[in-house]
Amino acid sequence: MEHERRVGVAVDFSPCSHKALKWAVENVVRDGDHLIIVTVRPEGNYEEGEAQLWATTGSRILSASISLGFISFGCFCFFDLDCAICEIGVWSVSIRASKTGFTFLSCSISMAFVPLSEFCDPVVMKKYGVKPDPETLDILTTVARQKEIVVVVKIYWGDPREKICEAIDNIPLSCLVIGSRGLGKLKRALLGSVSAHVVNTASCPVTVVKNTVHGS
Repeated sequence: MEHERRVGVAVDFSPCSHKALKWAVENVVRDGDHLIIVTVRPEGNYEEGEAQLWATTGSRILSASISLGFISFGCFCFFDLDCAICEIGVWSVSIRASKTGFTFLSCSISMAFVPLSEFCDPVVMKKYGVKPDPETLDILTTVARQKEIVVVVKIYWGDPREKICEAIDNIPLSCLVIGSRGLGKLKRALLGSVSAHVVNTASCPVTVVKNTVHGS
């Protein structure tokens, strides 16, 4: 796992996003990589029900029960633990519980991602409030056929500037490619530049692919 690269691409289905994704596929992604598409939706812009179960991460959770044992005061204790196990993961975090200062439980949970097959399914994506465009889907399905890579999607809800940086740290990503909308000075001052914020804040290398469309 330590030699596997996690190449992230921030995608919002805009023309500059298409260009960034194409550039990443052609210049960065190679066999053995995980290509992780990071997309951020506005808060509350999704259906109630299933999507709300995934809160800010877009991860679908499976419930499972695990039997665990530990030694306490010289006696072996056995109990069942209800926990959440995520469907697909390329990283894991460790959880530890302690009693009177001594660790008695240690387990790990994998973070889930949306597989490419479900990302291409409009019925499934409707539950996330995400509508992938044909060009993005074509780029991803083509590279998945042509290269020996794993393509998954991570969905967040909230401020793109914060959530993309959160994805970089939490997944974590080896590098990120992001498009630039080419905002004029006034719009950049009013709206803020997502790419500029990410470049100045990210803990991994970030490549900004500029939009060549002229005009403000």
